[in-house]
Amino acid sequence: MNIDTNQALFEQLAHQLGQVAGFIYPNEVEIQWAILIVVYPYITGIVAGAFILASLVKVFNVVEVQPIYRLALLTALAFMLIAGMPLNLHLGHPERSYEIFLTPQPTSAMAMFGFVYLWYLMAVLLLEVWFEYRAQFILMAQQTRGFMGKLYRVLSLFSNDVSPQALAFDKKASKLITIIGIPSAFLLHGYVGFIFGSIKANPWWSSVLMPIVFLMSAIVSGIAMVIIVYTIISLVRNEKVDMRCLDKVGLFLLVAIIVDFALEALDYIHRMYQAEESIEILGELISNKLFTSLVILQVLVGMFVPLAILAFARIRHLNDDLRKLMYFVSALLLQVGIFGMRWNVVIGGQLYSKSYRGLMAYKMELTGIESLGMALVLLALPFIILAVLVRLLPTQPMAGQPPAAH
Repeated sequence: MNIDTNQALFEQLAHQLGQVAGFIYPNEVEIQWAILIVVYPYITGIVAGAFILASLVKVFNVVEVQPIYRLALLTALAFMLIAGMPLNLHLGHPERSYEIFLTPQPTSAMAMFGFVYLWYLMAVLLLEVWFEYRAQFILMAQQTRGFMGKLYRVLSLFSNDVSPQALAFDKKASKLITIIGIPSAFLLHGYVGFIFGSIKANPWWSSVLMPIVFLMSAIVSGIAMVIIVYTIISLVRNEKVDMRCLDKVGLFLLVAIIVDFALEALDYIHRMYQAEESIEILGELISNKLFTSLVILQVLVGMFVPLAILAFARIRHLNDDLRKLMYFVSALLLQVGIFGMRWNVVIGGQLYSKSYRGLMAYKMELTGIESLGMALVLLALPFIILAVLVRLLPTQPMAGQPPAAH
């Protein structure tokens, strides 16, 4: 190697070491899981939370949530279609991802995601959406001409049966799929927490509460996202928001936040009580590298403030417009907090050395595969897909649609 090459390598190493405080091993300079691995659990969490919100109608017969049932389903489907992309882009050779299905490895939690993803997408979400819209597809195919009429005809699988028996079967099938989908939603997102929690060598991740914390935060983010989408769509369409529905969803969101906060607080208290050898470096990590993202964004802005707003909206007798604004603002803040939680888990768990004596820094790129730009694209795609779905599949039954059999 010539002098210029040595000088370049030395400058690169010096730059990397300049982001490190304390003692580290030579292989700990780079962060292996970057922004895309933060985006992945955030998206899958919205999928699980939106589906569980929809299940309140079919399984638990919460009639107040009926106005946003279809919207919750479509939100879950839109985000589900993008859920696998962050992992695929993170791979060195994403074109080889199909080999997961050709050579399955049941002992690999990572590899089994492919099967969980396909099961949830194909056997749960798509089937439930189809049974929910089948009768409406038939009606829209009869009322629409041209390409769209043919498209609805294809979506109905060329069926014309809207008899009471067929509608009763649609309802039973939809309910059965929802019942199967609830544990499937838990499995889809809980396994992410399972992967982190099973890494014993990392004290920031190794916790038996990690899967449960991920699940509860997923429910919070999914419900909050449906509130955001419902409010925006109502505003764009100049439609009146169903405040009875929004109040009920806000109540469920408030309960979910309280449970999520209790679990996360219990996790931190348990770590402090154990006071293992890693407690000092974890304390330094929180007070130094993660203070803004964890204490300010996740806990203060993303949990305490929306919790206070939702509690105030429930306690005080406020007018509809003010309550609607409070629900919307709290839902936005919760998205900040949940994304901050994902960031703190994924990135935070890689910012301290294996010697427990040094901290590193993560410098995010602006362009490229593992970059802020790509993350923003992935976060925007579900909303584009959702806009198409809402345009294609009405969120409310059409006039003249046969009523579902009871």
